[in-house]
Amino acid sequence: MDGEKDPRNLLVAFQIVRDLIAKNYALGPFVEELFEVTSCYFPIDFTPPPNDPHGIQREDLILSLRAVLASTPQFAEFLLPLLIEKMDSDLQSAKLDSLQTLTACCAIYGQKELQEFLPSLWSSLRREVFQTASEKVEAECLAALHALSACLSCSVLRSDTEDLLDSFLSSILQDCRHHLCEPDMKLVWPSAKLLQAAAGASLRAYHCVTSSVLPLLLEQYTKHPQSSQRRTILEMLLGFLELQQKWGHVEEDESTLLSLRAPVCSVVFSALTDPSVQLQLVGIRALTVLGSLQALVPGFLSPSDLELVVDHLIRLALHEEDSQSSEAAMEAAGSLAPLYPKVFSGHMVPRLEEELQSERQEESPRDHCSLQQRCLQALAAVSTHTSIVRETVPVLLQHLRKVQKGSEAGNAQDMVSVCQSLHRVALQCQQDAESCWYYHQTVVPCLLAMAVQAAMQESTHPLLGKALLEEEVLAAMVPVISAATTHLSPELAAQSVSHVVPLFLDGEVSFLPQNSFPCSFQPFEDGECLEAQRRLVALLMAFVCSLPRNVAIPQQERLLRELLALSCSCNCPFTATTAAKCFAGLVNKHLAGQQLDEILQLAVNRMELGLAEGPCRMQALTLLLWVTKALVLRYHPLSSRLTDKLLGLLGDTELGPAAADGFSLLMAESPDVLHKGCHADVRIMFRQRFFTDNVPKLVQGFHGAGPDVKANYLKGLSHVLNHLPKPVLVTELPTLLSLLLEALSCSDRVVQLSTLSCLQPLLLEAPQIMSLHVDTLVTKFLSLTSSPTMAVRIAALRCAHALTSLPTTVLLPYKARVIRALAKPLDDKKRLVRKEAVAARGEWFLLGSPGR
Repeated sequence: MDGEKDPRNLLVAFQIVRDLIAKNYALGPFVEELFEVTSCYFPIDFTPPPNDPHGIQREDLILSLRAVLASTPQFAEFLLPLLIEKMDSDLQSAKLDSLQTLTACCAIYGQKELQEFLPSLWSSLRREVFQTASEKVEAECLAALHALSACLSCSVLRSDTEDLLDSFLSSILQDCRHHLCEPDMKLVWPSAKLLQAAAGASLRAYHCVTSSVLPLLLEQYTKHPQSSQRRTILEMLLGFLELQQKWGHVEEDESTLLSLRAPVCSVVFSALTDPSVQLQLVGIRALTVLGSLQALVPGFLSPSDLELVVDHLIRLALHEEDSQSSEAAMEAAGSLAPLYPKVFSGHMVPRLEEELQSERQEESPRDHCSLQQRCLQALAAVSTHTSIVRETVPVLLQHLRKVQKGSEAGNAQDMVSVCQSLHRVALQCQQDAESCWYYHQTVVPCLLAMAVQAAMQESTHPLLGKALLEEEVLAAMVPVISAATTHLSPELAAQSVSHVVPLFLDGEVSFLPQNSFPCSFQPFEDGECLEAQRRLVALLMAFVCSLPRNVAIPQQERLLRELLALSCSCNCPFTATTAAKCFAGLVNKHLAGQQLDEILQLAVNRMELGLAEGPCRMQALTLLLWVTKALVLRYHPLSSRLTDKLLGLLGDTELGPAAADGFSLLMAESPDVLHKGCHADVRIMFRQRFFTDNVPKLVQGFHGAGPDVKANYLKGLSHVLNHLPKPVLVTELPTLLSLLLEALSCSDRVVQLSTLSCLQPLLLEAPQIMSLHVDTLVTKFLSLTSSPTMAVRIAALRCAHALTSLPTTVLLPYKARVIRALAKPLDDKKRLVRKEAVAARGEWFLLGSPGR
């Protein structure tokens, strides 16, 4: 192998040498010769030729040679001087290869192999971390130092040998410790990183470093009054505290931290009261780590410390002006609550409830509303343990009842806020079966009871309970009920569905709390006075469409017929749409067979009748869209017939624009029904299949359409392409690009916006194809930068920016023209437009300059 240059032969040769070593052949006097014949290739400097049929990469040779060099401690006396030499190289690749090889060697070396070279290794590593501008080199240096420290920690000591770990760490401390005390703090971070890399290798190394460094950092924190310096010191302290978590439970007499409990807590608590938001944020992170250390270092936080922690979190969450600190405090409370459920349920929840209920006369309505918002968010954030959920959920529901009874103008928004908090709690409960069932059986009946009560009051006393029936409030309740249902076990879900479906079909209210209602609940009956009750179908949709597929729904055929009738006949768009979505969600999960075929045929008949003529054409189109989506997702044979019907409606002057927008609904992820999270039947690659089946029909329809409806076909096409995976779109680009360019000339801003957002990634992913149309693209994009619609102007500027990824030779003839045209949007009245114009124009200015 001496002098071999062919990379194929080298890979084989390296493998042979490795096998010789791995299979314990006695190398005898040939150790140095074997090392020399392999190490002469280190570091690997190989660039594969273009179109190399063998596909051997530089990385393959590097890893193969490294496996040889790091395969035996016998190479140590020859390899370590070589690595030290290459670490001092000017080539970054040589540095990185040397550092990675050193890290690999530490896995098999012991103290004997390293002893002679430790001072030189440490000197090289320290210099690189202190001086390098490369993050990669720094990261590899720290990894190598960590590996050296771990290797020395693992070596078995004889009674007559020196403990090299102690002396090695002493060298590191001696060279780094004094930098932590320098007033200008220039080398503070490099020193801290080196110390943390060494300390993180073993518990012994951690004790050795922290016993020296932690008291010094605590002293420096009190010496430096500036918030920026304190933040740096606290971040370093935090790094050492986080390392403690690696070692699990620690005995009291072994813990450095326990002896420093009081000053550490004092420093962290002082950071939480500092005016600097950035220092507060580091303090909150440190507080979270302190809380988690209690389990590892028993006695670290006393009961009074824990109460102080909660007090600080409440103050920051509710009363801190900066929203960053407030949100961070809530996240910290959520992390610590499962560790100390008694403290948080006994101390934090009552305080939050008291703040939520307080009516402070001196506060402005806006401040009071903001405080209430934060209380609601904090109650949700802290609900991360079953026992706490049992405390917070009743508080949130009680507040919702209170808001419902109020008469303030902002009632609806207050209700939405409570629902958002309930939704967050629901998501946090999903992974715990006990919490999930408690939440479901507490929250779902309560929300249904409040809604039914409000709907009945609306029928008899129109002014009472009106806020709860507003679209935005019902829409906010939908994800709460859905999230409370999706993770139920089939047995518990069946128990719940046996109550909810009879409520809507038969008015069976006995399972609802406070169920003495003034009249009967009949959401599917005719009558103008029942309009409010019909709106609650949204809550039925949230429940039944989130059930697992293997849960039987009682009276399902009757329910489907009622939903079908409501979706086609109701004059309220909100109710008709939710009934259509509910129908579609049930059809998607329905078992194949005669019953499904019959209900679908009935639906098709109703849709055809509704679409023909009359006042309910829009309702029939909405039903058609949702049923088509339900069937497209599960590859049902009827889906192609319904899609053809939708394609036919693109030529309808009245329904055409809405039908075109419907293609977005078919392709996009739906937030409340028909997605995998609610157990819908969603087949893989349904979008690609829809594209293959229907885009040729869209193109054909466009070419045959009259001028007044051509835009509908372009809009439908752009919606389909926008939701298609980009690799699929790139393969079809040559046939579709001319149509997309035509879409940019369409006056419909939705078509323009959709097409621009489709073209932008294609400029980056298919530059060769796009280059063929550069003249048209430049003209269209520059024209749209003057659009009256802000979103179109922004999208056009982003596309003009993305043009710079095309080959420079293609773009240079347009450079002066584009730079002149982009001067105008620099003065746009909208800041976001100006921002995009600056970025795009800057790239065009740099086009063709050296190094680009």
